[in-house]
Amino acid sequence: MSVKLGVAPIAWSNDDMPELGGDTSLETCLSEARQAGFTGIESGGKFPKTSSELIPILNKYNINLCSGWYGANLLKRSVKEEMKNIRGQLDLFKDCKAPCIVFAEITDSIQGNEKKPLSKRPQLKNDDWITFCKKINEMGKRLEDEEMPLAYHHHMGTVIQSQEDTIRLMQETNDSVKLTIDTGHMLFAGGDYLKIIKDFKEKIVHVHCKDMRKNVLEKSLSEDLSFRHAFLEGAFTVPGDGCIDYKPFLSQLQKNNYNSWLVVEAEQDPKKANPFEYAKKGYNYLSRTAKEAGFEIK
Repeated sequence: MSVKLGVAPIAWSNDDMPELGGDTSLETCLSEARQAGFTGIESGGKFPKTSSELIPILNKYNINLCSGWYGANLLKRSVKEEMKNIRGQLDLFKDCKAPCIVFAEITDSIQGNEKKPLSKRPQLKNDDWITFCKKINEMGKRLEDEEMPLAYHHHMGTVIQSQEDTIRLMQETNDSVKLTIDTGHMLFAGGDYLKIIKDFKEKIVHVHCKDMRKNVLEKSLSEDLSFRHAFLEGAFTVPGDGCIDYKPFLSQLQKNNYNSWLVVEAEQDPKKANPFEYAKKGYNYLSRTAKEAGFEIK
């Protein structure tokens, strides 16, 4: 069984906070990601929005587009409106042969609000659950028909944050709604990522390998910090630099016959955490641990 290793550009520049790496070029990001060993990268705000522009750049650095984030507003929009909104990104991903699209509902999200603690994040009422699942089922089917799986991302500060939220979403949606498991977000939410990948192995199509610094995690929870405050404090880091032991996690993925991307993702201030150095650290740890778990690295 083999996996491929990718990385998110958020370590080099943060789309939500341009002051973090705003002056770092896309070329620097791609060059350093490839030098660190990664063969894939997720999309970001500095990426061209057309395949005619993006594909030559990816080819220049011999790196693949291995997915990317899409923030949806299905609780406010119709499926038809959401499909219209996602169309440009969807066509770009199809042209670039990305394996899936990382999809998250961001209606009323507080992930970017520095003043709102995570305890104030939005939660779905039962009627909202029914509406949401119906819409996301339709959305998943439409994306599946275009051979671009919807890989739902549970995310701090959003309506699908906790283990309970994630389980309910997976249980109440059809087979076209897949899952991006994010170790850091699930740990932050107090959940068990091992249970999720055991119980929903057929749903897992994408993996974010995000680690956490235990002392900052504990502070963030005890002081009820906002998501933005937590990551500026240094809550997140690359695998091998935090408190998550990836050996059991990767061993379970190997048992599940997972054979797609493992993506290193860690929101950090690039002035405090040199992106290239941390990319190398994450790659070295993850590749070594994946091999120990029985994977071949492609």
